[in-house]
Amino acid sequence: MEVRPATLEDCAAIARGMKVVVDEGAWLATEPAIPVEDLEQRFRFSVESDEHHPFVLLEGGKVIGALGMNPTHAPGVLALGMWVLPDWRSRGGGRMLAEAALASRPADVHKIELEVFAENEPAIGLYRSLGFEQEGLRRDHYRREDGSLRSVLVMARLFEARRPSA
Repeated sequence: MEVRPATLEDCAAIARGMKVVVDEGAWLATEPAIPVEDLEQRFRFSVESDEHHPFVLLEGGKVIGALGMNPTHAPGVLALGMWVLPDWRSRGGGRMLAEAALASRPADVHKIELEVFAENEPAIGLYRSLGFEQEGLRRDHYRREDGSLRSVLVMARLFEARRPSA
């Protein structure tokens, strides 16, 4: 497995892969009704933007996971989101994605935050092992298409301020 920054050529594969995970209905806040074309458009925007930081996880040249660090309303804070295809989970790919993203964090970023469904213990364990701490619980935060409500933990990792290189 290898990790690298995402390119425009990756966008269709990222969208197809994320759609597989979305359709599981268990791990991501995005609902299954979203068309894969909408996901691809979202990833094209992210890759073309200087403010977004998308990465792909590859095996044999095939996209098997992706991660994005995206701007929030707060300066210096990015929101992290990622997915890994079902057959590739628990093999270290999520850690590889997260470590690559954290290592590439822009100098002006002092915090990276994320939301994770409260029952997703494998992901919570990974994030904790990477230095993320729970900041809160958003109880019954996401209403699903079936009417059910899902709670999420809010986790974040703080960084010491760095000076941008000249």
